[in-house]
Amino acid sequence: MSGSKIRVAILDDYQGIAPEKFSRLTSRIDVANFPDTLAPDSEESLIQRLQPYHVISTMRERTALPGNVIRSLPNLKLILTTGMKNAAIDISACTDRGIIVAGAKGIGIDQGAKPPTSLDSTLEHTWSLILGIVRNIARDDARVKTQQAWQTSAATGLSGKTLGLLGLGKLGADTARVGVLAFGMKIVAWSSNLTQEAADEKARAFGFPEGTFRVAASKEELLQASDVVSIHYVLSERTRNILAARELALMKPSAFLINTSRGPLVDEEALLDALKQGKIRGAALDVYNVEPLPSDSEWRTTPWGKDGRSEVLLSPHMGYVEDGVMQRWYEDTVANLEKWLDGQELQTKLT
Repeated sequence: MSGSKIRVAILDDYQGIAPEKFSRLTSRIDVANFPDTLAPDSEESLIQRLQPYHVISTMRERTALPGNVIRSLPNLKLILTTGMKNAAIDISACTDRGIIVAGAKGIGIDQGAKPPTSLDSTLEHTWSLILGIVRNIARDDARVKTQQAWQTSAATGLSGKTLGLLGLGKLGADTARVGVLAFGMKIVAWSSNLTQEAADEKARAFGFPEGTFRVAASKEELLQASDVVSIHYVLSERTRNILAARELALMKPSAFLINTSRGPLVDEEALLDALKQGKIRGAALDVYNVEPLPSDSEWRTTPWGKDGRSEVLLSPHMGYVEDGVMQRWYEDTVANLEKWLDGQELQTKLT
């Protein structure tokens, strides 16, 4: 493109990584940074914020860009998103308006060996949450630092316990691998299309014997058998609330639920109710229905682990927020913007 400078809005860069990456294009673009995510009901405010801009750089699935917003941004020509999919963007509305949406693979510019990815980061975070909740790490840390108490309860061991995986894709299978190798856990998995043959193939790829990853006959069987349930499912209208009150009631009272996938996979009200009543031992969550969590969210304000309530461990959607990954995502984003400014074809177009 030529003429006056292109106006670029950077959304949701909580860590302040993006401006330095975009700085090498300042002779060609004017950049504004909006690190604060507007509440979901502030659509009109979002439109007013973004109307002057030709390009939006967004972190995937933070600020939503639905059709109403897309159609109300007359200057918008390009959306740059991290990752290679972003359910928060109405792709159809972008296509109708001829707006290009380009993803970022986050593998670095002109690099040789493939570096760790967001899936690797999420794997590590999943196990951090599992260990954090079963070993009472955050709770005991807070009590020691505030001199409230010393040892107050025993941790839960993982050796020989059953790890239940809702979803056995790459991340689910890697989670299972760690459970087997590090803790000698038994693995049971389920998804709507998962077969024992497919699970055996994944086990063999790790050097495990067939049957190491046992496929449950049903979701219900998995929930009843598992000591730790970890969710690794893709969110869609079909999978929304895949765990609701009926399913949660099947879990062992001693079981833990881990969710690093998407909040709406679990019926949030049903989970809150189950945890308030102490129906399971605990939950460790990285994802929520509304993000960032409002200050008055029950997840923030409930005194978890007291008066019969379950233990709850919360993290602020950190599964993919690893320094190297974030740096590379923004490097790829800026490279895409430069190509677009030069009139070159973008290789990671989503529209």
